[in-house]
Amino acid sequence: MIALGIESTAHTFGVGIVKKNGRILANVKRTYKAKGLIPRELFDHHCRVAPETVKEALEKAGISFDDVDIVAFSQGPGIGNALIVGASVARLISLKYNIPLTAVNHCLAHIEIGKKLTKCRDPVIVYASGANTQIIGYENGKYRIYGETLDIGLGNLLDMFGRALGMEFPAGPVLSKLYYKANKYVELPYTVKGMDLAFSGLYTAAVNKIKTTDKNDLIFSLLHNAFAMLVEVTERALSHSNKKSLLLAGGVCCSKPLQEMFRQMCKERKIRLCVPPNDVLVDNGAMIAYTGFLRRPIPVEKSVIKPKQRLDEI
Repeated sequence: MIALGIESTAHTFGVGIVKKNGRILANVKRTYKAKGLIPRELFDHHCRVAPETVKEALEKAGISFDDVDIVAFSQGPGIGNALIVGASVARLISLKYNIPLTAVNHCLAHIEIGKKLTKCRDPVIVYASGANTQIIGYENGKYRIYGETLDIGLGNLLDMFGRALGMEFPAGPVLSKLYYKANKYVELPYTVKGMDLAFSGLYTAAVNKIKTTDKNDLIFSLLHNAFAMLVEVTERALSHSNKKSLLLAGGVCCSKPLQEMFRQMCKERKIRLCVPPNDVLVDNGAMIAYTGFLRRPIPVEKSVIKPKQRLDEI
């Protein structure tokens, strides 16, 4: 069986084509690049690139719509103007070619493709993306959120700070490279509340020091504090749940310094660290396609987008 998946929660319009065994036949994407995610412009971008992205994915996979057994789309969470484009394209394909339609939670897709590709069993999951930062585990038939951000996501923290420094979006990859150029640590807030995190105070304090502090030292200190906060609550989740593996999910987890900090913690606790390839850590259509196999088909009239959908509601 073959699934075609469409991802459009935020800046990426992606189309993935995947076999039920997890083999990725194509994973094509177009990314909106600007200094901020403006909903109207996101909508225009996704509408503009959708036809060519679908066409390229089919060509790379060497198939036609006649070979597709299921079409899946990202239902939420995400930006409504972006979500509606992916949902509309998926509905059109479903109706025109009489292919069953499924709706997929974006967070769930990151987790399931990661588990499949790394063969990771019953892990604690760190899901860190632009708007989301959550520590997750599967218990009694549902995903449970052990802890999460109380204000902004880790990815948004990095992008906002990068913007304050005059960097282009996304700023995370550039900041992670500059992390290693620092000479000293600068005192900044470290806010952990039980199993939850807060990043806005860290952001404000760092921005207030931009004019008086070496840029590389400030970048190192902000990333070090933010990542250490996340590692701390993750270690606590591993201890309380007694799980023996850790799965990283979401685009922020591409960060080399973040992976190094998790690797050190897992080594000390004898935990298996599972890190999927970067092209499925970031937003992509392949993860939506694969997770489409795990969801029941729905009628088109029930394929509403859910911008505020939470993983623990499913």
